[in-house]
Formats: sequence, C-alpha cells, structure tokens
Amino acid sequence: MQLNSHRSGRLRPSLRLLPIIALLVSCTKEAPPPVPPRPVLTRVVGEIADEEALTYSGELRSRYETPLAFRLSGKISARLVDAGAVVKAGQVLARIDPADSALSAAAATAQLDLADADLQRFRNLREKNFVSQAALEAREASFKAAQAQAGLARNQSSYTVLKAEQAGVIGLISAEVGQVVAAGQTVMRLARADTLEVAIAIPEGRMSQVRALGAAEVTLWADSEARYAGTLREVSPVADPVTRTYAARVSIDQPDARLLLGMTAKVRFLRSAGGQRLSVPLTAIFQDAGRPALWVVGADQTVSLRPVAVAAYREDTALLDSGVAAGERVVVAGVHKLSAGEKVQLIALPDASPRSAADRSDQATP
Repeated sequence: MQLNSHRSGRLRPSLRLLPIIALLVSCTKEAPPPVPPRPVLTRVVGEIADEEALTYSGELRSRYETPLAFRLSGKISARLVDAGAVVKAGQVLARIDPADSALSAAAATAQLDLADADLQRFRNLREKNFVSQAALEAREASFKAAQAQAGLARNQSSYTVLKAEQAGVIGLISAEVGQVVAAGQTVMRLARADTLEVAIAIPEGRMSQVRALGAAEVTLWADSEARYAGTLREVSPVADPVTRTYAARVSIDQPDARLLLGMTAKVRFLRSAGGQRLSVPLTAIFQDAGRPALWVVGADQTVSLRPVAVAAYREDTALLDSGVAAGERVVVAGVHKLSAGEKVQLIALPDASPRSAADRSDQATP
C-alpha cells in the first residue's frame, strides 16, 4: 500500500505537465501556407455588330431538270451514256429496237404508193368521162390520208433515237438495256449545268424573316473558301406535310467550276439591326435569384457579381443590352464555383470576334 501511494505521488507532477508540453509542441509547428487564387478563364467584353444569321444546309441542283423519254413504246436496245455524263445538244443518248417502227413505215409507204396509183388511174378515167367527179375526189382524199400516215410512220422511226435537246449533265438513269418502256416513261434526267442553285427547306417559323431578307451568302462544305452571292428565287407556297418546312431555291450569282451538281452547300441569310451590342459566351451567364448576371473581374483581380440584361440568346453566345461595358473583363468558365470578393488568377481567352455574333443557325435538309 505504501509503495503504490508513493508511485502515484511521483506521477502527478508529470500529468500536470502534459498540457504545457502539448502547447509548446503546437507552437513550434509552421503556419499553413496561404490558399493560392483560383485560376479562371476570362475574356474582355467588346462591341460587335448586331447581326443575326439564318443558316440552312442544302444541295446544289439545277434550275432546269428535264425528264427525257421516248415518244413511243419499245424495248431499249442501247444506252450510250451513264449517270454524271456531260452531254452536248443533239447527242444521241439511247435507242429502242427499230424493227416495229420500220415495219410500220414500210406498210405506210406501200399504202401511199397504192393510193398514188389509184389517184393517177382515176384522173385518167375522169378525163375520158368514165368516172364521176365524186369518185375522183374520194381517191384524192385517200391519197392525202395515206400521205399523212406515211409521214407519221417516218416520224415514229426517228423517235426510236433519244437525243439531248440541250447541253447538260445526266443526273439520273431510270431504265436499262433490255427494258420495255412505254411512251413518255422517264428514261433519264438531264440537268443544265449553267443554272445552278441551292435547294433548301425553311421552317415555317422563319418564313416571314427569310422572305424579307432575300439576299444570301452561299458556301460549300467541300471548299470553305468558296463564297458566292445568292438570291432567294422561289419559295413553295405549301409546306411539306411531314417536315412542316417550305421548299425554297436560292440562285447563285456568277458560279464557277468549283460548283458541281449534288454538292452540299450552306445558305446564310444576314440581317443587321444597325447597332452595336455586347456579346458574351453562354458559359459566362450566372443565374442569381432567377436573373442573369456576370462575374466581373476588378483591377485587384477580385470578382464581383453584376446583374445584366440579356437581349437575345443564340447558339453559344448571349447579346447584352446593359450591365457591363465594353473593355471589362468577365469570367467565362467555372462561374458556379466563385464567391463575391474572391481573388482569382486570370487565364485570358481571345476577345470575341465580330463573326461570332452571327452564329445563330436553323439547320434543315431539303
């Protein structure tokens, strides 16, 4: 008992020193380093022309696309061109078997010869007053009918050859050698290459705007540097029952050799409000209590939230009416992680170009 009490008496001073030792150890530790500023993407707001672009995808077509067909029925014996062939006016494109038409022409020629012989005989008999004048007139009428029938048979013989009535490009082949076709059945389609235009489809909600604009810029998907002036030439008065769009044609001014039938083209209608507005990326817009706002970077690299008035939202930008001024720097990424008065590290992006103001597009296929 005395031994245990003696030991406990020796331990009590040690226990009393533990808080003091812990305090001394904590004082010797280094203070935590300061938190570095948060890096953010920023951009200087600049004025841009208040232009709106309506853009539609389409296909290069010819204004004049003529279906070609034989004028009589028969079996196709030869096709001399393929799809995509460039043909000249008067060039032979296809033929049908001429056997039947040749027999019809031979029969008509024989009937004409017989009618001619009868007419000559009746004229001699009439001079001798052996037949009446009415009988002679009947033979004259039979001769004229046989003459017309022979001429029709000769024309039908020429219809066995299909020729191009004008220069152009064969865009469609719908009949092959050995196929029996009816008179007037489309065999191929000929498109003139000198009257190229773009076929597009316009949504019903944009009809009034597109009609008011008229002028357009045409670019090629295969060659972005190729740009042409265009004009809205024609708009269908009836909407497509499935897509609810209106078919339209945009003519191209001064086309060149880079334009080929069937190419994908983009038609861009420009509209200018005649003023200057501020444009910021959509990622810069922060919703504060249901209202749009921007994080503006001050001279001391601290951010402050400022309400703005948005005039219009586009595909990836927003046009502003008020709230910020040209030349101010705003945060364009990570806006939901910031707090007012926070110091940030700037990562600058290039200023908005005027072309980015016309990024609104309505895409549709014809």
